[in-house]
Amino acid sequence: MELLQTPNIEIIGVAVAIVAIGAGAAYLYFSKKSRGCLDPENFRDFKLVKRTQISHNVARFQFALPTPTSVLGLPIGQHISCRGKDSVGEEVIKPYTPTTLDSDVGYFELVIKMYPQGRMSHHFREMRVGDYLSVKGPKGRFQYRPGQVRAFGMLAGGSGITPMFQVTRAILENPKDNTKVHLIYANVTFEDILLKEELDNLAANFPGRFNIYYVLNQPPEVWNGGVGFVSKEMIQAYCPAPTADIQVLRCGPPPMNKAMGAHLDDLGYMKEMQFQF
Repeated sequence: MELLQTPNIEIIGVAVAIVAIGAGAAYLYFSKKSRGCLDPENFRDFKLVKRTQISHNVARFQFALPTPTSVLGLPIGQHISCRGKDSVGEEVIKPYTPTTLDSDVGYFELVIKMYPQGRMSHHFREMRVGDYLSVKGPKGRFQYRPGQVRAFGMLAGGSGITPMFQVTRAILENPKDNTKVHLIYANVTFEDILLKEELDNLAANFPGRFNIYYVLNQPPEVWNGGVGFVSKEMIQAYCPAPTADIQVLRCGPPPMNKAMGAHLDDLGYMKEMQFQF
């Protein structure tokens, strides 16, 4: 009788093992899928744990995620919606792009330029450590996979640098991604340049892969960058030429986006080669 029962015991043991493996695989899959802390449908609150004033109207805000190993779960080049209250107590919602990636675990950061009349600027201006920010996401049409283009040209103005910085970091910090990045970054004054130290460090650490050209409308007396507005000549000199394996991204104030679109059209960049955040 024992000989007749042994195969059944072995079959049951194999079946249990298969179930266990399947359950383990399912757990790993769903735990991986649930690692992100964002909810695309509902706002979630994140605690401000550090605020660093960078200039008179720019600050870096660091928000804690639920655990030290949590990630925000934001795809490269996409953004989040932030909810706050303006100076009269009315609700306001505005999109922002974190400067951190999912490789930065346990927290995310926003670099915010606060304008005098900005409704959401008022909310950030009043935020103190210990306060909470309501966030929903991810949002955005941009999708990136390593190596999808040979090179990116980037045209950024003011706070439009944040999605460019995020994409650039993701590319350069991936040892398997050989994409090159050519960035033109425009501002009014030298003091308006956001993330300059971080950008300069990337240029120094990744020579030949990341190039940046600063343009100022009101430059200081000693200045070796561009002067005025971003021109077609600047794009020709500092961005990759229009070919099927490149893409030019742009993000800035509406007048700049419109002007850059016209420049790119005139220079022969097809619509599929362009993307506006």
